[in-house]
Amino acid sequence: MVGIILASHGDFAAGILQSATMIIGEQDNIAAVTLQPSEGPDDIRRKIEEAAESFETSEVLVLADLWGGTPFNQANTLFDQNKDQWAIVAGLNLPMLIEAITSRFTMEKSHDIAKAIVQVAKENIKVKPEELYQEPKAAAATAEPQQALPEGTVVGSGKIDIGLARVDSRLLHGQVATAWSKDIKPTRIIVVSDEVAKDDLRKSLITQAAPPGVKANVIPIQKMIDIWNDPRFGKTRALLLFENPTDVLRVVEGGVGLEEINIGSMAHSEGKIMVSNVLSVDKKDVDALTTLRDKGLKFDVRKVPSDQRRNLWDLLKKANFDK
Repeated sequence: MVGIILASHGDFAAGILQSATMIIGEQDNIAAVTLQPSEGPDDIRRKIEEAAESFETSEVLVLADLWGGTPFNQANTLFDQNKDQWAIVAGLNLPMLIEAITSRFTMEKSHDIAKAIVQVAKENIKVKPEELYQEPKAAAATAEPQQALPEGTVVGSGKIDIGLARVDSRLLHGQVATAWSKDIKPTRIIVVSDEVAKDDLRKSLITQAAPPGVKANVIPIQKMIDIWNDPRFGKTRALLLFENPTDVLRVVEGGVGLEEINIGSMAHSEGKIMVSNVLSVDKKDVDALTTLRDKGLKFDVRKVPSDQRRNLWDLLKKANFDK
C-alpha cells in the first residue's frame, strides 16, 4: 500500500489527518509532519525522511500544503533520489486526502494516485451562491518575447521593470511564491547570486518552486548588471531575490537602478546578532546596508505585503548597530 506523507506549516497536516480519520477510520502507512515556528528546513526534511522510512513500502505520495513552501521544497530535495516511486502534490485539502487514501486500495503506484486526486481536489472547490463561482481562465500569454532576439533589439520600454528587490536568505519560498508574487505580478522571479548560480541542485529547486505562470531564473551578479543594460528585457517585470545585502550593493554599484530594498529575512548564523525574530546581521551586512542608504536607497522591512512596514534603522539602533 502506497505510503502517504502530509506535510504542512504548523499543525494543519495533523489536523486534516484527524479529520480524514473521523470520516474513513484509522489508516496504516500514513504520517503527518509539521514545520513549527521554531524549526527550520532541515527539521521538516528529517521528519519527511523518517516518515518515509517508517512505511512498509518504497512507494510514497507527499501531500504538501503549499507549492513553493518549505515543506514542499524539502520534499522536493528528496524527490530526485526517488522520482520513480515518489510523487508530490501541493494544495492539500480534505477531498484530495480522502481520495488518496481510498485510491490506495486499487492503485499500487504513487504516480497513479497523484494523477487521480488532482481533479477530485479541484472539483470539490464549490461556492454558495453558485453564481459567485467562475471557471478558471487560461493564463494570459506573457508579454515577453518567446525566442532569442538579436543584441540591440529594443523591446517595450527598453528597460527591465523591477517590481520588487528583496533580501531573503531563504530566496524563493512560500511567502514569495504566493503573497509577493500576487502583489507584484512579475513575469519573472530572478535569484541574483554568484553562489547559487554555481549550485545545480539549488538552481533546480528554485526553478521548480516558481508559481504557475511565472518563470524563475538563477543568475550571477554580472548577468543582472548586463540585463539592466539590455533593451531586450523591456517587457519583463521582475521580482529580484538576494541572499544578503552585500550582493545587492554589488548590483547597485554595477549600475542597476534600484530605489528600494525589501528586507524579508536574514537567517541567524555564528557571529550574527538578531535584531528581530527574522533578521540577523553582522558588521559586513550593516556596512553594506549603510552604503546602500548613503546611495539613496530606501528600506522596507516586511515578510509579506500585508505586514506593517518596520524601520530598519530603528531595529539596528536597538541592537547597537546603528550608524
